[in-house]
Amino acid sequence: MEKICSFFGHREVFKDLSEALEQAINEAISAYGITTFYVGGHGEFDKQAARAVRAAKRNYPQIKLVLILPYFTNKLNAYKEDYESYYDNIIIPIELADVHPKSAITKRNRWMVDESKVIICYIQRDFGGAFDAVNYASKKVRIVIKI
Repeated sequence: MEKICSFFGHREVFKDLSEALEQAINEAISAYGITTFYVGGHGEFDKQAARAVRAAKRNYPQIKLVLILPYFTNKLNAYKEDYESYYDNIIIPIELADVHPKSAITKRNRWMVDESKVIICYIQRDFGGAFDAVNYASKKVRIVIKI
């Protein structure tokens, strides 16, 4: 059975988090049996998280990296080969089909939390989408690994 970990962090990250992400990913896999990692694909933290998961695949070839999008964009068609080489799968949750684009990211984040056992986060301020998602995760009693 698939065990999922989602990443949440700020769009702007002004330092290299690769070592901390590597440790958090190793903990998620070894301590909690995580097999699939969800990333939202918005901003620097998500880029660093995706890079770290791809690096972890060298030691854990069974893990998967999945991009979770809040809605379809033309970039998916224009850069299809790039997306397919970068991620093991791309999901646009069906639950978001009729959601207005302005609220789609918030609802996508909640969907990611609902699907996850573990959350890895990098939160430096007490506002914004990442902060809200991690608060939601805490209320849903998810394991939260802070870096």
